Amino acid sequence: MGRVSLLQPSDDTPATGRRPTTTRFAILLGLVWLVFLAPPLREAWRAQDVLLRVLGVAGVVGLTALFVWAFLRYRSRRDVPPTVAAGVTGAQLGCVALITFVTQQAGLIGLVFVCVTVVVLLPLRLSAVAVAVLTLALYLLPRVVPGWQPDDGTVLSAVLASLAMYGSRAVIDRNRKLSMAQDEVAALAVTRERERIARDMHDILGHSLTVVSVKAELATRLLRGGAGQDGAPALTPGAERAATELAEIQSLARSALADMRGLVADERQVTLAGELAAARSALDTAGIAADLPGAVDDVAERHRETFAWALREGTTNVLRHAAARRVAVTLTSDALVIDDDGRGLRPSSPAASGGGGNGLTGLAERARDAGLDLETGPSPLGGARLAVRAPGAALTDAATVRTVSGAAAPDGAARHEEGTA
Repeated sequence: MGRVSLLQPSDDTPATGRRPTTTRFAILLGLVWLVFLAPPLREAWRAQDVLLRVLGVAGVVGLTALFVWAFLRYRSRRDVPPTVAAGVTGAQLGCVALITFVTQQAGLIGLVFVCVTVVVLLPLRLSAVAVAVLTLALYLLPRVVPGWQPDDGTVLSAVLASLAMYGSRAVIDRNRKLSMAQDEVAALAVTRERERIARDMHDILGHSLTVVSVKAELATRLLRGGAGQDGAPALTPGAERAATELAEIQSLARSALADMRGLVADERQVTLAGELAAARSALDTAGIAADLPGAVDDVAERHRETFAWALREGTTNVLRHAAARRVAVTLTSDALVIDDDGRGLRPSSPAASGGGGNGLTGLAERARDAGLDLETGPSPLGGARLAVRAPGAALTDAATVRTVSGAAAPDGAARHEEGTA
């Protein structure tokens, strides 16, 4: 069984793809607070000195931009990088200081926006401490700076805005968890359906493959039973070949049954040494001269499984499509190369138009997942080449190869694409 990966939903958008009403309300609530920057903006615009006017307006615009960016980007996230939180908060405090320098007490309203921003960017406890410090500054500064008047309304605004942001984040968190739970339920339903299909496949195909194996064994016994004994004539060459092929059918049926059971149990494994032995046996049976390595000790452990799948795919393609008389397999620590002297590659193939088998496509995906490159091209033996290698690994010669895409097999791979998936 293939494993199901749970799709991660967006932070505040459920699986239906519609943004919840509470999130829209949170955005509206955050943007409405920008109205309170109108007084310091008006005071900055009225400054007599042009430089002060520019500095004041720039401070208001900068504070607004930082507030809107932080609010829209991070309002529903808990993984804000500390450097981002510190940088945005420090920049906002700088903008507030600039506005206050130009507009005097009117610029303190900017601290309300800093309070909301720290609630958005910082963890709960740290943001509570920051809001307390900023609120205390709003309360004390008008009382200690000469000419300024106490303004408890601004203090109350900072407290209410912070509480509103806390509530908004709590609602968004609840919606996000609900959306993730819904996606998990859907994924579990898909998993159960796949398990049902696997059980059905095991029951139906398992029975059929077992019957094929038993019938092949029975046919072999009927052909060979009594041949050459008690004066009975020996099998003719054709009958002997038929008996051998029936034995191969029996072996293949048993192997397919074992693979199918392993696939259903999600325990299907291949080994490079086992595939080398299987390839040697299959090629010998087909009368193809095979130059195969005798050991796999030099191959990196992390590449062996992918190389095993590639060897199985390449051997199957040679047997089915190449009409080759010779096959050479080269193994290095980070490359597997299969060359044959068969028909080679045609200029067009069903794969190029979206048809054909899926052997090379599946192998390309396995190779990509393992960080390897899958390549095909003409072989120095005169036929085709299939190579799987680590990026930058050298092949045995400079034969031209074409990288297989993850979506389709390469052009001209008609005879070399329909191997086992």
